[in-house]
Amino acid sequence: MTLSRVEELISRLNVRFGTSGARGLVADMTDEVCYTYASAFIQNVAGNAKQVVLGHDLRPSSPSIAAACAAAIIDSGREVVYAGALPTPALAFYAAQLKLPALVVTGSHIPFDRNGIKFYRIEGEISKADEVAMLNALVDLPGKISPAILPEADPRAGQAYIQRYLDFFGPGALEGLRVAVYEHSSVARDVLRSILEGLGAYVISLGRTDIFVPIDTEAVRPEDVAQARKWAEENSFDAIVSTDGDADRPLIGDEQGQWLRGDVVGILCAQYMRADVVVTPVSSNTAVEKCGSFKNVVRTRIGSPYVIAGMESALSQNTNVVGYEANGGFLLGSDVIQQSRYMAALPTRDAILPMLALLCLSRERKCKMSQLTQDLPARYTASDRLQNFDTMKSQELLARMLEQPSLLNSILAPQSGRVLSVDQTDGLRVTFESGDIVHLRPSGNAPELRCYSESDSSELAQILCDACLQRVRIQA
Repeated sequence: MTLSRVEELISRLNVRFGTSGARGLVADMTDEVCYTYASAFIQNVAGNAKQVVLGHDLRPSSPSIAAACAAAIIDSGREVVYAGALPTPALAFYAAQLKLPALVVTGSHIPFDRNGIKFYRIEGEISKADEVAMLNALVDLPGKISPAILPEADPRAGQAYIQRYLDFFGPGALEGLRVAVYEHSSVARDVLRSILEGLGAYVISLGRTDIFVPIDTEAVRPEDVAQARKWAEENSFDAIVSTDGDADRPLIGDEQGQWLRGDVVGILCAQYMRADVVVTPVSSNTAVEKCGSFKNVVRTRIGSPYVIAGMESALSQNTNVVGYEANGGFLLGSDVIQQSRYMAALPTRDAILPMLALLCLSRERKCKMSQLTQDLPARYTASDRLQNFDTMKSQELLARMLEQPSLLNSILAPQSGRVLSVDQTDGLRVTFESGDIVHLRPSGNAPELRCYSESDSSELAQILCDACLQRVRIQA
């Protein structure tokens, strides 16, 4: 065995912690790198548990990465509780039930040639402080790493997750509804069908494929926008739902096949859950404050660790705390009881809860899915990204705009009036005299520059986003 410092060992490969977990190119996620990350987690963050829950998504590279992680678990003297291919929130929920740490192999929504590992302590997702501890750790590495043979998957993990929603929403909650499921390569596609049918919905399966599809719920591909509308014309449904690869981000559409924005989904889900306090990143729609539904709204940096930290702080003085991100992933910070039905807190992003909440909310309000937003303030967001855009180049651009304030207008929004405020909580977020908002931020997961915009109409928000990215291309 060789004693090595994690940060020095992985410095030669670009597998880094991002907004949620460690991610990198599949080619760089060697057995040695994956074993190292898993060992650092087990030896320095996971505690004294004798077992570790392990699962993954449906990317072709995920089982081999999981096998390297399993070898690290076994070599540490612990037992692997292998749950197989399941949604990340299902794995996190099962680990929480068993009071065990967990490793989840997933690249979430990022492109096919990448993957990642997410880490869960007994208490939930690891923090940024935990990430630092793992990078500074000294780990024992064998001379040769032999990936473990993964055992048969434990079916109880998936069953527990399904039962969680059947118990809370109750039999017949979706009786009579026709729900289309865009299955693609989502690891939740079979679990989601079981939950929807268990609640009484008629499920229409669409777009299933064994080829991995990188669904990004913040930057929905034009082909997915067009396909949803086409499916709406060809099929009669009340809603269409989908997820990203590991099912911690929802994609929810109305009866017309129009996808809802994730930060609007978050507001509606928080309303259904009767939340007192909502914690959400700075990039989310300001309608959450303007709607007046919540006692307090806490803004954070982008990434679930920051939302979780915000929820933990809010819990000291409040009883019903939730969080969501602009991608629609919803986090339940506290236990919930509604009509004598109980749901335990799950402080990690989840795609299933917001789907079910919106379907039930449309029933509660006796309206179509497309009408759920009619009472919200008229604020609309858009987002997109420049792919294969070097992170250093992104950071240099943002620094240049701060040094030359005139660039804030000329690059971000030339027609939106003078700059009212500049927010550097995470990236560069600028509010203009017209009420328009444009936000640039280098991605924490891939070489991408993300743009978020907000305006008084969906058309204007999209124009702001598209035009800003075009001007950035020219500047670059």
